[in-house]
Amino acid sequence: MAIWLTKDSKVIVQGMTGSEGSKHTKRMLAAGTNVVGGVNPRKAGQSVDFDGTALPVFASVADAMKETGADVTVIFVPPQFTKGAVIEAIDAGIELAVVITEGVPVHDTAAFWAYNVAKGERTRIIGPNCPGIASPGASNAGIIPADITGSGRIGLVSKSGTLTYQMMYELRDIGFSTCVGIGGDPIIGTTHIDALAAFEADPDTDAIVMIGEIGGDAEERAAEFIKANVTKPVVGYIAGFTAPPGKTMGHAGAIISGSAGTADAKKAALEAVGVKVGKTPTETARLMREIMSAG
Repeated sequence: MAIWLTKDSKVIVQGMTGSEGSKHTKRMLAAGTNVVGGVNPRKAGQSVDFDGTALPVFASVADAMKETGADVTVIFVPPQFTKGAVIEAIDAGIELAVVITEGVPVHDTAAFWAYNVAKGERTRIIGPNCPGIASPGASNAGIIPADITGSGRIGLVSKSGTLTYQMMYELRDIGFSTCVGIGGDPIIGTTHIDALAAFEADPDTDAIVMIGEIGGDAEERAAEFIKANVTKPVVGYIAGFTAPPGKTMGHAGAIISGSAGTADAKKAALEAVGVKVGKTPTETARLMREIMSAG
């Protein structure tokens, strides 16, 4: 069992024939992901060989879904084409769209998210500017390394790609049900709260690691949600304890304004609802290890 991505998920790749798309399609296949094709209107009807696995290229997401039964798309297209690619996926009614692309204009993300809402949110969007989603031992959609952890009963939701990888590695001996990298842009599709709700409902997830970062109030809102809705133990980490105010740090959404959005404020909000928060990723992993060993 996992959330949103399972061994039965059928994955297509928008941008499969590009350099990033082809490189990561090869990696996803090696991880056991059921990749069933790609989308590139200019190369429709062709096929691409990945170490003996020939994948067809379709003209559109709708065509790919009709021919393969795909229910997940991973989007590796340049920033200027991302809005169109996501809207195409929404129009086709695919269940999950994982938007890897970095540097998508915020107004484009706002536009395709508003479009998705207007369509009834039939499509779950993860990203943009994210590492994707992995259910170790079952499927891997995106750029998360497949060999750094095993399957287990911890759920992970993170704004940071590299911290996603570090936490997976630190707890590799215990393992994860699903790891979700939601991205750190000012506007994203799937949020901490969405993942917390899914992990709470997943019978094969026993505890949750939540990684946030400075800027905005997503972690504070997640704390309120945890207090009201989450019964499973949650440990947290907030990236940016040493960040200077007023300076954007890495992710476009990671900026402190006055006292709002600081790591200390987020840590306090989470601890107030019973979430144990580590000062470092390693300490956070140790806190989770203690919870899992006590259970």
